[in-house]
Amino acid sequence: MGVSVDLHQVYKYPFEQVVASFLRKYPNPMDKNVISVKIVEERKDETTGIIYRKRIAICRNVIPEILRKVGMLKVPSIQLEEESWLNPQERNMAIRSHCLTWTQYASMREESVFRESVENPNWTEFIQRGRISITGAGFLNCILETFASTFLKQGAQKGIRIMEMLLKEQCGAPLAE
Repeated sequence: MGVSVDLHQVYKYPFEQVVASFLRKYPNPMDKNVISVKIVEERKDETTGIIYRKRIAICRNVIPEILRKVGMLKVPSIQLEEESWLNPQERNMAIRSHCLTWTQYASMREESVFRESVENPNWTEFIQRGRISITGAGFLNCILETFASTFLKQGAQKGIRIMEMLLKEQCGAPLAE
């Protein structure tokens, strides 16, 4: 089956400031679930100017304790891999993330884009689509997908609040229309 979460947000800040804040977003005291983020690969294509980054995030296992009684869910942390392609000339950044933990039982993928807003070139549009599907957990599939859906929606909203706070702290008030 699977569950999807779609998100669209316009940040009233220039693209460069939004991307810089995104890359510094975690770890952050506002979200204690993200323990660490480490760049494991970074390179720039000298021809196109596109900067590729691969980061690994270590996150706290947020599965409710009652469900962690099931052996496969009893892990202290979850690893996520994020790849991004930043094109400074075209003012866009594409991001793909997926979970490295529980790959035999679950698939978690997110695709995101930051790009210059069509409404105002000094604003930045953020579009994200996340999908989780659980297989191989038997009767727990549906329960885990319901939990994952709620957690993804709340996490996406928390991510937006963190970005807004970081942007305001680092750049001041949002730009007017």
